[in-house]
Amino acid sequence: MRKMLQLASSIDLLSERVGKAVSWLSLLLVVVVVTDVFFRYGFNLSAAWVMELEWHIFTLLFMLSAAYTFRHDKHVRVDVWYQRFSPRDQALVNLLGNLILLLPWLGLLIYTSTLFAVDAWILREGSPDPGGLPARYLIKGVIPLGLALLFLQAVADSLQQWHRYSTKEEEE
Repeated sequence: MRKMLQLASSIDLLSERVGKAVSWLSLLLVVVVVTDVFFRYGFNLSAAWVMELEWHIFTLLFMLSAAYTFRHDKHVRVDVWYQRFSPRDQALVNLLGNLILLLPWLGLLIYTSTLFAVDAWILREGSPDPGGLPARYLIKGVIPLGLALLFLQAVADSLQQWHRYSTKEEEE
């Protein structure tokens, strides 16, 4: 059990470091959007690459922070009954949700998004827009990476939930 918790702790640390590093992208995104709006409405200047850069930064922010969000239990949850459960029952619900729903779906998403990203890399896919960013394949490669980080965090959470359930440990 101790080895499983050490593994979970290592994954937590990875998610924490990636999440904190990626959080700076939100500041960059704000700067890029404000600059874009300023030039678009102030000087009637706009470029396809700037708008694409905005969604590229958003993609990085969203995909690479999902594991961090999950680690801190800030993901979407329907708490109609869950909040009334004991900590042990909550751990069981979380564990079963991870094993039955989250991990299999993430596995499927990782597989299909990897195929999607590999195709983009083979083609060296770029923007279809004139003046767009040239290396769209790079951002498509982030999709399976972000999903893999989320998968690892779901594994860590499953190990922790199993520990909480099996040791009847009460959450504080």
